[in-house]
Amino acid sequence: MPTTIFVCDTCKYSAEEKFHGEKTGGEMLAEHVESVAEGQDDLIVKRVSCTMGCERHCNVSVTAPGKLTYVIGKFTPDREAAEAIVEYAHLHHAAETGQVPFKQWPQGVKGHFVARIPAP
Repeated sequence: MPTTIFVCDTCKYSAEEKFHGEKTGGEMLAEHVESVAEGQDDLIVKRVSCTMGCERHCNVSVTAPGKLTYVIGKFTPDREAAEAIVEYAHLHHAAETGQVPFKQWPQGVKGHFVARIPAP
């Protein structure tokens, strides 16, 4: 089963701004994540509206059936953040339980973790 990256497309651009131009930060981050993950069979990217992490901006969840789910946020909605998110999602996919050892985390996701949700 592939790992799914849920990207909140209604998230603010930053702590201060909802929109940057005519797009939300979530829309911008979703576009970058979709572009980076395109054609990768082990990942699915889905946009969702409002993950209720509004005190942060640019929130995503990384999940797969039977594995831990991780919520990460406060990203700058750019390609660099998307690359780190996709790299982490690949590691999540390869890990039996979804738990990736800290020393393997891409630098771009360190400091962005919000929650770890147990598998059902």
